[in-house]
Amino acid sequence: MVRGYLTTKSTDDAGKPRIDVAFDELGDELFGDGRLHRGQVLVDVAYSSLNYKDALLLAGRPGVSRADVLVPGIDVVGVVRESRTPNFVPGDRVVLNGAGLGESRHGGLAELCLVDDESLIHLPEEMSLMQGAAIGTAGYTAMLSVLALEKQVAPGDGDVLVTGAAGGVGSVAIALLAGLGYRVVASTGRGDEEGDYLRRLGAAEIIDRHVLSDAPGKGLQTERWAGAIDAVGSTTLANVIAQTRREGLVTACGLAQGTDLPTTVLPFILRGVTLRGINSVVQSLEVRAEAWNRLLELDSELLESMTEVVALEEAVEVAQPILDGAVRGRTVVRVRGDA
Repeated sequence: MVRGYLTTKSTDDAGKPRIDVAFDELGDELFGDGRLHRGQVLVDVAYSSLNYKDALLLAGRPGVSRADVLVPGIDVVGVVRESRTPNFVPGDRVVLNGAGLGESRHGGLAELCLVDDESLIHLPEEMSLMQGAAIGTAGYTAMLSVLALEKQVAPGDGDVLVTGAAGGVGSVAIALLAGLGYRVVASTGRGDEEGDYLRRLGAAEIIDRHVLSDAPGKGLQTERWAGAIDAVGSTTLANVIAQTRREGLVTACGLAQGTDLPTTVLPFILRGVTLRGINSVVQSLEVRAEAWNRLLELDSELLESMTEVVALEEAVEVAQPILDGAVRGRTVVRVRGDA
């Protein structure tokens, strides 16, 4: 039997989606009943991590799952148990982010995960399994944003803004950018309590999120940012774009505030600002490998300082605090007790 979480689209008496916390009750039928098809890999999951999508599922919120029965967890870090592809053999350490995990196919919050090899990559040798999970989708997304940003914005070009700074994407983005020599400004609603934390990660300046989030300003505002990594969306992203300098670049990788974007075409036409969407779910193997190899640049002590590890049984308790924005940095789930 396999320990893990199982969510369903059925509802309780109040009409809310129900989550079944099912330890030692997940049958092998969820994992291909022992018969792998060509290109499939069965992974012993050592660690997963909790991201916003995972928290939505664990809190019983609708809108994420595309399956009637689903194991959450958009991150898988572990060791290959069985393989039907020459690209991976038993014992290989692997990592997979996105690719439908925890949305349309079973994810990493169970001891076994059946995946396809088309998005699976080997974990860099210098990186531990726990570090791979601590980076997870959030850190991988941050690295994709940095890769896009550094093609257009150099460290000496001016301030780079990171919104949602105390979250998983924001924390890793600040550490990466500061390590590359950028002057980083962190936008957060928790400056009083998280200021020291953000400065340790490398933020040179902290601004209150309400400066950007309360109301959409003019389509063009005073130029301030050479570039930005935004994990918030909505009014915040609109104001960031309006304040970005000529030929600057803004990456959009989150929607914590909302999916709307109340802006105009003026920053794009009159200043040549680039808005670059970051898709962490679907990427080529080449891009995935490049991002993970570049993540070796992330200071391991900083990564540890932004990471909390919880047991599999405790994961559901962390879901609501993540949705409330009360959790900083990265939350790793130890799926196997001996990991």
